[in-house]
Amino acid sequence: MQNDDKVILFEQTPIPRAVAKLAFPTILSSLVMVIYNLADTYFVGMCNDAIENAAVTLAAPVLLAFNAVNNLFGVGSSSMMSRAMGTKDYETVYKSSAFGFYCALFSGVLFAALCGIFQNPLLRLLGADTNTMAATAGYVKWTVLFGAVPAILNVVMAYMVRAEGSALHASLGTMSGCFLNILLDPVFILPWGLDMGAEGAGLATFLSNCVACLYFFVLLWKKRGRTFVCIHPRKFSLEKRIVWGICNVGIPASIQNLLNVTGMTILNNFTSSFGADAVAAMGITQKINMVPMNVAMGLSQGIMPLISYNYSSRNHKRMKGTLVFAVKASLGFIAIVAVGYFVGAAQLTQLFMDNETIVAYGTKFLRGFCLGLPFLCMDFIAVGVFQAVGMGREALLFAIMRKIVLEIPALYILNFLFPLYGLAYAQLTAEVVLAVAAVLVLARLFKRISKENTIS
Repeated sequence: MQNDDKVILFEQTPIPRAVAKLAFPTILSSLVMVIYNLADTYFVGMCNDAIENAAVTLAAPVLLAFNAVNNLFGVGSSSMMSRAMGTKDYETVYKSSAFGFYCALFSGVLFAALCGIFQNPLLRLLGADTNTMAATAGYVKWTVLFGAVPAILNVVMAYMVRAEGSALHASLGTMSGCFLNILLDPVFILPWGLDMGAEGAGLATFLSNCVACLYFFVLLWKKRGRTFVCIHPRKFSLEKRIVWGICNVGIPASIQNLLNVTGMTILNNFTSSFGADAVAAMGITQKINMVPMNVAMGLSQGIMPLISYNYSSRNHKRMKGTLVFAVKASLGFIAIVAVGYFVGAAQLTQLFMDNETIVAYGTKFLRGFCLGLPFLCMDFIAVGVFQAVGMGREALLFAIMRKIVLEIPALYILNFLFPLYGLAYAQLTAEVVLAVAAVLVLARLFKRISKENTIS
């Protein structure tokens, strides 16, 4: 099956318009996801209970761990699908999507089971203590024990739908759950509703992810015969080329997120030694900082199908033009946001919790975080290109450099030199180095491509 509309989008549409069509819905859905994450923090903060707010922060690494599975089977299968579409190998496209779907389903079930069996040691590892244990367990019950499968499946299906160029549908599916979450949060969390606190935020998240999954199942049923995304069991294959093609990109992306979880867990453990107010402030500023981060991530994910398709079809001029346009647009926006965050750090923190101590902590945390945003933006785009063209080794190297070599050691050193407040500058330390490395590796990639074109 060849969808002419998709071929025109990937091969002929002017680059700014093609990037906008693919990236804008992705960015929008990323922003909506951040807003619904902020909604959890905002409405739990309205309870005026630092313990409830700390529970959401402490559980965040487990939810971030979902992204390890999402990236393994979402990024991996979508990259494989787009590259196969570029060479018109549609059977590989079908098999790649079926492999990604069923592996994600099994992983979600396994993830939930393991977290349920080892719940108490897991909560201790996350930094929960006697005061925050019950609230954190309530939040984890709905978001992880019941919610792992729908949370993982809806993201993986969004990646696969986006891979065939249907970025709008991918975003609508994600956003449908997000908007429901925002509507349900106050009902489940606040005293005038069910008064469930952090546990209510978890229940709202679970229900919203179920709705997002339902959207994608209905979409695939309605588009049957007209979509490259296939979840029929007969197309599930363990062929070496399918498994290797997906895992070569997906495993480095997965490891990157596992290392992010490790970094966040270390950060939360350091912060928790300074009390619930510090943890709450750190959680609030991390969520605020996620807004521009997700814009940069949404753009890098949005252009991946365009990069993959044109790389495999050897239209390298269009591939390079896409990258240059994305870098200019992303860096310009992120730089403006970083300045705004630095100037308005106190006011932004106060929006979520009007507590003098928390605002004081949050102001200093946010100013540290925002300085790393422009460099992080360049890193995201570079890793997105590596994933798109199948450069799994380079993506893995960047993941190891970011956390193990740079950020995690910086957390220990900066916390020793500048207790608590130094933690917010670890990301900046890592991303400056990685941004320079990203430019060098991308330059080498295009030099290699240019040489190949000259030879051919």
